[in-house]
Amino acid sequence: MRIVIAEDDPLLREGVALLLRAESLDVVATAGGPAALLAAVDEHRPDVAIVDVRMPPTHTDEGIRAAVEARRRHPGLAVLVLSAYVERAFATELLATGGDGLGYLLKERVGRVEQFLDALHRVAAGGTAIDPDVVAQLLTRSRPDGGLERLTARERDVLALMAEGLGNTAIAERLVVTEGAVHKHIRSIFAKLGLAPADRADRRVTAVLRYLDDGRRPGR
Repeated sequence: MRIVIAEDDPLLREGVALLLRAESLDVVATAGGPAALLAAVDEHRPDVAIVDVRMPPTHTDEGIRAAVEARRRHPGLAVLVLSAYVERAFATELLATGGDGLGYLLKERVGRVEQFLDALHRVAAGGTAIDPDVVAQLLTRSRPDGGLERLTARERDVLALMAEGLGNTAIAERLVVTEGAVHKHIRSIFAKLGLAPADRADRRVTAVLRYLDDGRRPGR
């Protein structure tokens, strides 16, 4: 796995690089800003870019914009975004580019090495990894007329795990239920939210998060 890291904090940038190299992963370049990130992606054609949301010069959304541009130039590029806070608009802006190979984690998750590496590998394989805290806050902040109030407690549990990027088997293991039960809950969730179920887990995650972002039922 070839990786580019874009982070303006030198200590964190080098710390993540050291961690990944210790895991025998190939960090081909590091960057301190969006322009350097795009140049590194163009030059090295990595499999994954790990990108900070807030980078110079304004420390607002440069990282997200650079990640979106990098994926536009190189559609196969997987992106794992790191953020110090839950930034709902930025998460959904990135997901709007397409759900394949995308992750959004809080920086504190890097210290939980196994979880961080699991998310990285999941994203590199074309899946989705959304921080559980991000999912929880998206669910909490969603508008009351969005249809979520129609879900049962178990369906909300399944939705949260689905939005993290877990597949049916992993959800079943986490909730200690059968895969058949998970499939039934997912069908019910899509029906109640007015969403057509997709075959690929990353696409349905994108659909759910878009739905949570605009707080409306499609076709209403």
